[in-house]
Amino acid sequence: MPVRELNRQQTWLLPPTLDELIPDDHPARFVATIVDSLDQSIWEKLGISLNGEPLGAPAYHPRALLGVWLYGFMTSTRSSRKLEAACRDQMPYLWLTGWQHPDHNTLWRFYKEHRAEMRHLFKLTVRTAVNMDLVDMAVQAVDGTKIQANAARERTYDAKGLQQLLKRTDMVIHELEKQNETGDDPPPVHLPEKLKQTQLLRTEVKAAMERLTGEEGLKRVNLTDGDAKLMKSRQGIVAGYNLEAVVSPLKVTDNKKTGVIMTGVEAVQEPEDHNQLIPMLEQSEETTGKLADMTLADAGYHSGANLAVCEQRRQMIAMPESQERRLKNPYHKDSFGYDANTDSYICPKGQFLEFIETRSITKKKVWVYGGLGTVCRQCSAFGICTKNRYRGRELLIGHYDAELRRHRVWMATDEAKTFYKRRKGLVEPAFGIIKEQMGVRRFLLRGWSNVQAEANTLATAFNLRTLCSVWISWSSEKRRLLVITIQELGHKISGALPILHSYLKQALSPV
Repeated sequence: MPVRELNRQQTWLLPPTLDELIPDDHPARFVATIVDSLDQSIWEKLGISLNGEPLGAPAYHPRALLGVWLYGFMTSTRSSRKLEAACRDQMPYLWLTGWQHPDHNTLWRFYKEHRAEMRHLFKLTVRTAVNMDLVDMAVQAVDGTKIQANAARERTYDAKGLQQLLKRTDMVIHELEKQNETGDDPPPVHLPEKLKQTQLLRTEVKAAMERLTGEEGLKRVNLTDGDAKLMKSRQGIVAGYNLEAVVSPLKVTDNKKTGVIMTGVEAVQEPEDHNQLIPMLEQSEETTGKLADMTLADAGYHSGANLAVCEQRRQMIAMPESQERRLKNPYHKDSFGYDANTDSYICPKGQFLEFIETRSITKKKVWVYGGLGTVCRQCSAFGICTKNRYRGRELLIGHYDAELRRHRVWMATDEAKTFYKRRKGLVEPAFGIIKEQMGVRRFLLRGWSNVQAEANTLATAFNLRTLCSVWISWSSEKRRLLVITIQELGHKISGALPILHSYLKQALSPV
């Protein structure tokens, strides 16, 4: 087989055009299509002016800078310095910027000024997918994953640890000051670097101690990122955040494309999930404008309060309990029948348990029903049903006991089991893409508000990746309809969206 000639000094008789550098179906072209289609109102919501200033040196165009950041998040490049390097030597970035080379300071200033408003762009990606009739709202899944903060776990201290650290810091400062005593010589103009850093550490420790004293319920604080919390992850205990997300699948079409759209995202400081279910469902409904037919959630979200709100919202939800093994006990309280006429429960052995009192357990009110200790001691189930020799079996009935019972009955049906089997295949691959393909093993910013802005940008990029996979297979006519959809959503013309949605559904339906 002959070898091709290699000549690094080759010149072009006719240089190629910029448009020839990347193929027609390249993701960078999709990003440019989205950015170039944004309506003026979207730019205003992002806090960006497209006109520039009348005086001063010409600035880089916001469309170029936004395109660079979105494409960077899509391809696991989230550092302004790495993006600067990419704008010098990677063809997609050179094409997006029109062969311009913004430096890292320019890129960082743009991101810092406008990242807080990235939620509007995230919502636009969701509404675009919905109005293009791509999202299957018959089902959605919600879950959370722990992502490390830009902080070390070892820098998290409680009050006792901060006092010990402050004591050691004061000793080090005292020793450094003694070393830098100069007798009658004038003091140095600048503090030695080590002394300066130690004094800065002392300031951080004192501020952290004041915060622990002033904030109720705060037991530990991280000196690098004061908002990061210790959380258990698959990599062990980390200082991080809990990334909550709601996803819905794409509709199966003739081209067999698969994927999910993220319809809700939130970076929270609580490691537990159960308080996040309702806020995430409300956010998903707000971004999509629709209520999903079925929601899938794991046992971490299970609670009677959540089930009660879902019933009020008419939101069907498939969600197992965290302690399902207890339900298999033949003497679980669900096995006790309730008689509304006598306000009493009947145990599997026929004994009546009548109302005794109300108690407060973990700040929650429960109603206590009980039988006779003498009867329970003589029962063949004594030792299994109860071991209380004096009061016998007691039932603790909470405020949401009826909702819990109804949901248990429904979760035992084949329909619920079939639905729930889909949960793992929807939301967990989304987190896998975020961590493996988009390279998000830790947040780069510090502070909850900044991390939330980073999460919004991340979710926007995730949705763009999904939409791009569909866009690649579309004809030029369907791509034109995408532009129309984005522009109409930006205009927000009252009453225009349902008409547009009907038109798009007809135009995009397979022949």
